[in-house]
Amino acid sequence: MDNPFQKTFGRREVAFLTDPRIGEVIAWWRDAAENWFSQSPAFDAAFRACFETLHDAATAGDLAAWEATPDGCLALLILLDQYPRNAFRGTKRMYRTDGKALAVARLAEQQGFLDLVPRDLLVFMLLPFAHSETPEDQELSLELHRRYLPSGLHRAKRHHSIIARFGRFPHRQPIFDRALTPEESQYLNDGGFQG
Repeated sequence: MDNPFQKTFGRREVAFLTDPRIGEVIAWWRDAAENWFSQSPAFDAAFRACFETLHDAATAGDLAAWEATPDGCLALLILLDQYPRNAFRGTKRMYRTDGKALAVARLAEQQGFLDLVPRDLLVFMLLPFAHSETPEDQELSLELHRRYLPSGLHRAKRHHSIIARFGRFPHRQPIFDRALTPEESQYLNDGGFQG
């Protein structure tokens, strides 16, 4: 059955989504730029209050139509990758949708969307690869950062080096009730990356 929201331009289908929630998610996140890479209980609570329903819908697959546009993918990645890291900080739930986020990020990359999102928000299309504990995803993260966002390559290299060294992110071990190796404990005690 044809999707009533799609038209074909040459060989490429582009979904015309009139869902205003895509723009609302992106605008809210962009306006919160000073909180992107910091920890603030007040910000986490505000983010959770504003977007819990949409996060749940994205998790359930109810927003899959958003995958048809660059902005839709970006909004999904904010909801699936960034939202849980804030709303569920310090719990297993903060990582529960990482697989879904990674699938959306892969799809966005395959559809050529990385060239079509605003540069100031592009990092959020790439972070699911950096958040993965799979070496192949880490390699892809480096490649995509080199190609699309060289200014963020230092962050991608930091994530990559942790996975290359430990095969996982040591700071996640206590959350998942996994024992730390002596080397991981020393790394964390010495001020290593805490997420």
